[in-house]
Amino acid sequence: MIRTERPVRPAARPAAPPGGPSRWRRWAGAGLVAGAVVAGVVAPVVTAPAAEAATARNGVCSSGEFCYYFNSDEHGSVSDFATSIADYGATQPSCYEFKGAGAGKGRCVKNNAASVWNRTGKPVTVYFNSNYGGKSQTIAAGARANLKPGLKNENASHRIRSAPAGSCRTDGTDSRIPSSILVYRTKLDRVDRVAFKTYVENVLPNEWIASWPRESLRAGAVAVKSYAWYWALHSTRRTPSGRCYDVRDDTGDQVYRPGSAVSSTDAAVQATWGVRMTRAGSVLLAHYCSDNGRCGAWRSGDWLSQWGSERAAQAGRGYAGILHLYYRDITLTG
Repeated sequence: MIRTERPVRPAARPAAPPGGPSRWRRWAGAGLVAGAVVAGVVAPVVTAPAAEAATARNGVCSSGEFCYYFNSDEHGSVSDFATSIADYGATQPSCYEFKGAGAGKGRCVKNNAASVWNRTGKPVTVYFNSNYGGKSQTIAAGARANLKPGLKNENASHRIRSAPAGSCRTDGTDSRIPSSILVYRTKLDRVDRVAFKTYVENVLPNEWIASWPRESLRAGAVAVKSYAWYWALHSTRRTPSGRCYDVRDDTGDQVYRPGSAVSSTDAAVQATWGVRMTRAGSVLLAHYCSDNGRCGAWRSGDWLSQWGSERAAQAGRGYAGILHLYYRDITLTG
């Protein structure tokens, strides 16, 4: 079943292709590009203004990143990473350097880090040697730590590990938001355990157009979060190799692209993070689609129109009013 549809921006909205439900490619806002032939329809290629582009390695320790600090106790300049690095390089201009303000800015990371903050949602191991060799220290997901003697100012590589094996069950409930979600990375054929807020932040700009009005983005943030929350509680799906997961990273569920978060959508996620959307006490499986009836499985009262949310926001509705407009019998708390 097609659970979601991404809004597209054609000059005139074509009808769904004959012989089946619409499968329009989700419009990729915020500097991303969507242009694929899907069910015989070519979606437009859209490039957002540079101001909306996601920022990588900007000297700020953001959710989803592993960060080194030049001094102990997370002080001094920051160097932030979203991936494993086998060799930082030892000299400028080719080395990975400390980018944030403060002591050590511009210095190479290799053999110059004293403390770390792991915001990746997975364990990260720091190594004495390049290519993940020698003595090491593993930093738990979410942990801040000073590097131990022998690694303080003696760091040459780090590896972001897979989430610990074990139960596929979530720690969330209908009243408590999960701390993480299992995402099936379809093209990589792996399952990542992603911090739940990081996941929502890196879905919303791929499902809503980042320049839309604030209240539309806030309605989208609640819908994206509720959809993921539901599947974190209820999914029993497995990959072809038997690994459990909650959601796919593509149009089969919601488009998740690490590093795609932008300021406008992050603000919407933050503003509504404490909001829970339920029906009869249970977290709502919040379907949404580009516009009314555009998805073959559309049912009024159970689906939200993404373009409709934009129009409603332009007309002055708040995000709660938009959600009540499309989802019947819901309760918003928080």
